[in-house]
Amino acid sequence: MANSGDKISRCYSQEDVQQILQLAIARQVDDDKEFSHEVLLEIAAELDISVETLQLAEADWAAKQGEIQHRQAFNVHRQRRFKKRAGNYAIINSFLLSMDLLTGGGINWALYVVLFWGLFLGLDGWNSYQTKGEEYEAAFQRWYRKHQLKRSVDNIVNKFLKFTSG
Repeated sequence: MANSGDKISRCYSQEDVQQILQLAIARQVDDDKEFSHEVLLEIAAELDISVETLQLAEADWAAKQGEIQHRQAFNVHRQRRFKKRAGNYAIINSFLLSMDLLTGGGINWALYVVLFWGLFLGLDGWNSYQTKGEEYEAAFQRWYRKHQLKRSVDNIVNKFLKFTSG
């Protein structure tokens, strides 16, 4: 801030301007209110942002939102798979423990199965709920490619079915 007599001139970095405007918009608007595309264009015009720049930013934002949705779907998929494995673990090991208890008069061999399998289940749980790191990124990329391939095959099959039925 520079003081020149009675006037105070303030200078802000681009990051500061973004943060201040974001806070001001958040305070002014209710959570339920949405902006129309026209309002977005008006705001951009007032800030001397060109329509082309706004369109590029909007496309970047849409791509980022799409990736966020894909990552959320991937996380849900991994967590469901882990819960299914944990359920299988509980059911099968309960059966094994009861068999060991009934046939041998105590818990002997089934304890080793429970502990060994439990170790792997714990590692699987750790990986299922871990959302950062190289392993997560590699698993996400594999899932995403598989998901894209499935969508492509579904589209081709649907087009073929439409062609043959029409």
